[in-house]
Amino acid sequence: MSDVSGPLVPEIPIKFLRLPQVCERTGLSRAQVYRLQAAGKFPCRVKLALSTSAWVESEIQAWATARIADSRGDA
Repeated sequence: MSDVSGPLVPEIPIKFLRLPQVCERTGLSRAQVYRLQAAGKFPCRVKLALSTSAWVESEIQAWATARIADSRGDA
């Protein structure tokens, strides 16, 4: 196991979502997720392994909350 150096972070459970889960939670298609991400309007995915990427659940939730606020004029 590799030693991860960096600042100590309190133990906050982090959950990763794969693309099908992101699409299900947001109602977006695969293409829309990648299009919005490329435009800087959607959270970026995290590379977990050579051929595995996922999104941080809390970032997806924050994005969805912001969309709700924007659509209701709360922003």
